[in-house]
Amino acid sequence: MGKVLCASCSSQQLGAIAMSEESEVAEETNADVQTSDESKNEAEQARLKKIFRLIEGEEVLLTKRPSTFAFLGMYLLGLVVLAIHFIFDNANSLGDDESSGFVKFALFMIDITGGEKYPFGFVFVMLFITWMNRLVNVSTSGRWVTIGLLIISLTPMVLQADDVLYWVTDLWMDEPIGDFIPIGQYNYTLFGLFFVSVYTALTYYYQRSFHYAVTSDAVIFEHSFLLSRSHRRILFDRISEVMVERTPVGTLLGFATVTILTDSGVGIVEENTGPGIAGAIPGTTEKEGDSKAEKAGKGILRSAIGLLTYQRTIRTVRADPKHCMYNIRNWESAKALLNEKHKEHSQSNLLRDLKDTIVASSDDK
Repeated sequence: MGKVLCASCSSQQLGAIAMSEESEVAEETNADVQTSDESKNEAEQARLKKIFRLIEGEEVLLTKRPSTFAFLGMYLLGLVVLAIHFIFDNANSLGDDESSGFVKFALFMIDITGGEKYPFGFVFVMLFITWMNRLVNVSTSGRWVTIGLLIISLTPMVLQADDVLYWVTDLWMDEPIGDFIPIGQYNYTLFGLFFVSVYTALTYYYQRSFHYAVTSDAVIFEHSFLLSRSHRRILFDRISEVMVERTPVGTLLGFATVTILTDSGVGIVEENTGPGIAGAIPGTTEKEGDSKAEKAGKGILRSAIGLLTYQRTIRTVRADPKHCMYNIRNWESAKALLNEKHKEHSQSNLLRDLKDTIVASSDDK
């Protein structure tokens, strides 16, 4: 019996020792995991500190970049340019009685502008698209996109300048001038693929050049594209309003733009609405010899044209990727954090904390 008890006691002691060793191993493993996570967090904070140029003691709480579909309009513009190249390259094979209106229009432009050899029709269509894209003032109406479209529009004329010169001088000269550029005709498909590939790569690089951060002290907007750099830092106590704008596409794809307004006017731009006419209107200037009827008629004409061309300046909020969190995903967390930090650094909250401190110190006395 004693032997049995001793054996039982020994097994219990061995089990306790084993459990103790397992517990120590588990604690050591958890400690190692915690240390590893802390090391990763410190390394990440050090990397972000360099990117966003943080001050000493500042910590990054949230980072955001534009969504994958944030610049969907720019990618669609690239597809439109590629489609125009393809249509002009295959207009004759695509043209029939059941072809679309644009294909028929492309054939018409080719026929009236020198046939397939000369690219006048293509240049006209591309210049029209460039002008319309600039006129409507959308996300693709920027300066660099417009310059890129102009380069695409005019490249056929540059490459076939000798052919164009030959075609023009052939109208009145016995020996036309031309055929001095070694490159042959403008290959719409090859050049279209080349231009759209470069444009798509630059658009993706431009999209990834924006980086936003909410830190313990401020909101930071970082932009680095090719040789241009911009860095904006807005303290929480300068924020007057946080706005969220969701387009129909953003609602479907799950992204929104979070704009921060300040008392100094950050986030607000001035725009002129109306066509406007610079200078005096010809024929409406009064002269010394004008009769009363002529003066009245010119005055009425000036008033009518003035009403039609009236311009007014409005202050509005425009989503600029450099100065707002442009088309970001999980925008709810960004807005909630901004509102929380704004409340924490607002004057009303600071006054409330000061009041509580004064009350607490008076109670201690």
